[in-house]
Amino acid sequence: MLKKMEKSNMMKLLALGAAATAAGVAAKTLYERTGKSKKAKRMESKNNAIPKGKAYFVGGGLGSLAGAAYLIRDCKMPGNQITIFEGMPIFGGSNDGIGTPEKGFVCRGGRMLNEETYENFWELFRSIPSLSKPGRSVTEEILDFDHAHPTSAKARLIDKDGTILDVKSMGFNQKERMALLKLMNTPEEKLDDMTIEEWFADSPHFFTTNFWYMWQTTFAFQKWSSLFEFRRYMRRMILEFSRINTLEGVTRTPLNQYDSVIRPLETYLRKEGVVFAENCTVTDIDFAEGDEITAKVLHLTDHGVTRTLELEDDDICIMTNACMTDSATLGDLHTPAPAPVLRPISGELWSKVAVKKQGLGNPYPFFGDASETNWLSYTVTSKGNKLLKLIEDYSGNVPGSGALMTFKDSNWLMSIVVAAQPHFPNQPMDQTIFWGYGLYTDKIGDYIKKPMKDCTGEELLTELLCHLHMEDRKDEIMADVINVIPCMMPYVDAQFQPRKMVDRPEVVPAGSSNFAMISQFVEIPDDMVFTEEYSVRAARIAVYTLMGINKKICPVTPYVKDPKVLVKAVQTSYR
Repeated sequence: MLKKMEKSNMMKLLALGAAATAAGVAAKTLYERTGKSKKAKRMESKNNAIPKGKAYFVGGGLGSLAGAAYLIRDCKMPGNQITIFEGMPIFGGSNDGIGTPEKGFVCRGGRMLNEETYENFWELFRSIPSLSKPGRSVTEEILDFDHAHPTSAKARLIDKDGTILDVKSMGFNQKERMALLKLMNTPEEKLDDMTIEEWFADSPHFFTTNFWYMWQTTFAFQKWSSLFEFRRYMRRMILEFSRINTLEGVTRTPLNQYDSVIRPLETYLRKEGVVFAENCTVTDIDFAEGDEITAKVLHLTDHGVTRTLELEDDDICIMTNACMTDSATLGDLHTPAPAPVLRPISGELWSKVAVKKQGLGNPYPFFGDASETNWLSYTVTSKGNKLLKLIEDYSGNVPGSGALMTFKDSNWLMSIVVAAQPHFPNQPMDQTIFWGYGLYTDKIGDYIKKPMKDCTGEELLTELLCHLHMEDRKDEIMADVINVIPCMMPYVDAQFQPRKMVDRPEVVPAGSSNFAMISQFVEIPDDMVFTEEYSVRAARIAVYTLMGINKKICPVTPYVKDPKVLVKAVQTSYR
């Protein structure tokens, strides 16, 4: 009877919170900007007139590539008027996947896709042709593959004894349920600089629940992560809350995300004539004097040679103000990933421009402490499928169906992901790969008695085999290993750092006439960072705003106001 009353009270509070949120959202008017006359002039709406001026993208990640596609598709800008500058020799930013059969493959991580909440991502990629399915779009190719290979994890959490845990129950007590409910209905303005741990200071048990282990490792949160972002994830991904134990909401790509997402988009843009300037770093941006934000000069280091580029009156500049995989380093089977020595290139540029004009954000909270923002991943390449078959027999999931397996008692909080094979287009049929990661790189391993960050690829795999209780098979498994490549990423969690509301700049800052910022470090109300959708949505906002395009941007789907979703969430919290 008491449980029924608690459920009833929670439903009433959820309904009240949803109504209040709806009223607040309805009152917002997003992205009204100054400089409208310049934007109107840029397009001069004369029945599909070709836009004046050129577009310059600083950084070659998904956001910039998406922005270029929107300029071509929706603004009718010729591709040869668009240039994308990238400091590395390859485009794609954090969407990576590279390697050879001889030296092994590397996935620094895997970006989770989601069919229901990636509104602008799927819309854009319906315009991008698949490279492997003639007549099909990238969206159709990915969703067809995912529907044919659904995710249903059977070994989501594993304890120190190697026991696969029953994680249907979230493990909450009533105090924790009410704390979550209160958080979801607390205005963000009251959460400046707060961490998740501070919110649950009176409920340390929360961090031992099945929910926390699953939510934390699915999205890479830490206890000290921003309460802003945790709240946004809870609201944006409430649809996933009831299925976090199986990860059925994870949408799979046929190959790694570089080959499934970036390569087709880059191929499309190159065919349209877009200029790709690799090994060319933008080191600074000069702005016109006055209160208005008008980018005037780009300072470049182009294949080691310094030069400048002056923007004309009708040009636009869209800058990636930070990248979470900046300064990443790689090791190998016998060598740890070296300690990063480089400052984050994109973060350094953001620091330079932020002091020149108001409203361009504050990078320090995100890049001030790499000890809080790093984690380490590793990719295992093997001959044959012996190890993958052992993992399949243990977990009950064939490759590609299981999503994350997390070893909850691991000092490093290790997780692994076994994708459908092959995961790379140049991966031989007699090779298999999988990747894993750990969140606590400073801690001593349970079996390898050294910090994770100091481990070779062989030591990382040894630790994993011990957690799988397969140490007696180590020699035969290692005999098949081609390489295990560790990757240290010092800033991969930077977007989750505690912050003030003003620390992230708006996509198009107030007063901008030709300048925008896109990345996981800009402010987009109600949406959640560390997603492909965030990059694409930011690019669309930037392009439409600067170009004066009066076309709808797909809104954030309000699942947090859907009564059916809310009822299911409440039921899940009491499982």
